[in-house]
Amino acid sequence: MEQSQPKEERATPAVSETVTDEFTDQVAADYTGAPPVPVAPTAELNEQVALEEEKVRDEIEIQIDLLKDPDWVVRREAAITLGEMGDERCVEPLCWALRDGDWQVREVAIDGLGQIGSPAVELLIKLLRDWDVRKYAIAALGKIRDERVLDPLMLQLRNDEFKDDAVNALVELGGPAVARLINALKDKDENVRKQAVLALGRIKNVEAIDPLIDMLADSDWFTRLTAAAALEAIGDDRGRDAIKPLMKDTDLVVRMRVERILAKWKKQPAGR
Repeated sequence: MEQSQPKEERATPAVSETVTDEFTDQVAADYTGAPPVPVAPTAELNEQVALEEEKVRDEIEIQIDLLKDPDWVVRREAAITLGEMGDERCVEPLCWALRDGDWQVREVAIDGLGQIGSPAVELLIKLLRDWDVRKYAIAALGKIRDERVLDPLMLQLRNDEFKDDAVNALVELGGPAVARLINALKDKDENVRKQAVLALGRIKNVEAIDPLIDMLADSDWFTRLTAAAALEAIGDDRGRDAIKPLMKDTDLVVRMRVERILAKWKKQPAGR
């Protein structure tokens, strides 16, 4: 007659049972469509996550130190790496890199901040107060699809020193900037209107066609000229018909430009 196993041994589940519990839960979920029961994180898992986090933190510190290297190539590679990490802890060191003496380092720092995105917006807006890095902060803001970048960039259209940089940034943003630029066509500042026309012509969004047609009647000859060029860039038939009256414009330069535009369009099929 066989002796019964001690109670302690019977109470302990087999190793294979504990290993396969999670697997069988997942299989059951696949058949029933019900979500699997979440497994509480173990101490071992928490330790692994903590180690991974420590490793990332160490790598960020290493790259930050490399931004101080005397070799610009090393600094450039460090800035690229920080951008690719995409961690918000990389924002401040990349903003420092906007002051680097080598343009290639500044360029990749701008790209890196664009990769990180929204977490970089607040600090970049603060940097707009600093004349030395404003140009690079504007460029970085133009790479971030975030509603908060629009007003600061539009404000820079009033600045003679940085208006071209602001136009480039707004053009890079593209569609999200169109509504603000259309509103700027009614601005009291002639220079703001001009820059808005230039930006809309480069973005080539059809929503700007009717507002740009209205700008053909602007009192400033250069604004009329750029509005005609913007409509040419968009290439819609409405623009083609709207610029024809400018053949009799009071300004010779406008008349000459419109003649060239219409001659070019004449060689192309309607609705290209």
